[in-house]
Amino acid sequence: MSFSSNVKHEIAHEGMENHCCARAELAALFHTAGTICLGAHKHLSVQMETESAIVARRAYSLLKRLYGVHSEILVKKNKRLRKSNHYILKEEDRAQEILQDLRVLYPDGEGARDIHADIDPAIIGSYCCRRAYLRGAYLAGGSVSDPERSYHLEIVTHSQEHAQSLTQLIRLLEMNAKVVERKKNYVVYLKESEQIVRFLNLIGAHTALFSFENTRIMKDMRNSVNRVVNCETANLSKTVDAAMRQVRQIEYIRDTMGLQKLPPSLRQVAEARLSNKEASLQELGNMLSPPLGKSGVNHRLRKLAQWAEELRNHTPVGSLKKGKEES
Repeated sequence: MSFSSNVKHEIAHEGMENHCCARAELAALFHTAGTICLGAHKHLSVQMETESAIVARRAYSLLKRLYGVHSEILVKKNKRLRKSNHYILKEEDRAQEILQDLRVLYPDGEGARDIHADIDPAIIGSYCCRRAYLRGAYLAGGSVSDPERSYHLEIVTHSQEHAQSLTQLIRLLEMNAKVVERKKNYVVYLKESEQIVRFLNLIGAHTALFSFENTRIMKDMRNSVNRVVNCETANLSKTVDAAMRQVRQIEYIRDTMGLQKLPPSLRQVAEARLSNKEASLQELGNMLSPPLGKSGVNHRLRKLAQWAEELRNHTPVGSLKKGKEES
């Protein structure tokens, strides 16, 4: 079972103590994934389709608790590409009454009915109802990526008005949700891990939250260790490359004019480098008598590089000695 499915299974077992919260959650289920059908004699029915059996049962339980109805649940088999079954919850007898109570449908006084895609403020008037609405919206159209791979939570809804209204609700709860259109649907999403953690906490997915946090901590630790290792590897590579370059320069001086013609201070560093090709500047400095700091060793190695360069340019040895004496 995926991480996203685990979240749905957990919150689908969340208690429904308050009537107002149950109503807000059911309104979100129908707002997000519901379809209103107009039959003969303008008789309304409503249905909700989902790939999750537990979500269908949750909607069925909410309808039964709030309105005492026993709605129909159909299973649509999907034999193509081994995809999962679809579950369709249908309510026909009291659909209009239920949708009006959920503020999804409004009578206009002339027998017509007006569908409202945005969220009625009366449905989410209290903090607990806002949390319940988000829970219902996630159950109906939500998913969250496995934190091992990426940080992404989204809710897919059919209506642009509902997507914008849902975005405003999430922002009201201090999360920076955004909307994007995708394949004729609208996706409300969160990308930052801290905000996804807050969302999971608000909808009551506490076990999933702890799992998400543990994975995120381990992932951050691995990334931190990798950064340190990469940095140290890069520094070591630079140190080795610099040391090899210094060895080549000193060997060129040795083979061209001999190290004995170098000033004593430079000759000492040159011999130490040839004898300790992989030593760091600090280690080289400690080998000298008297010991020398990193900056001093680096300064003398740069002088040796100048000698090697001028030798390659065929500068007379006598002129090399001018200004090259080191104390």
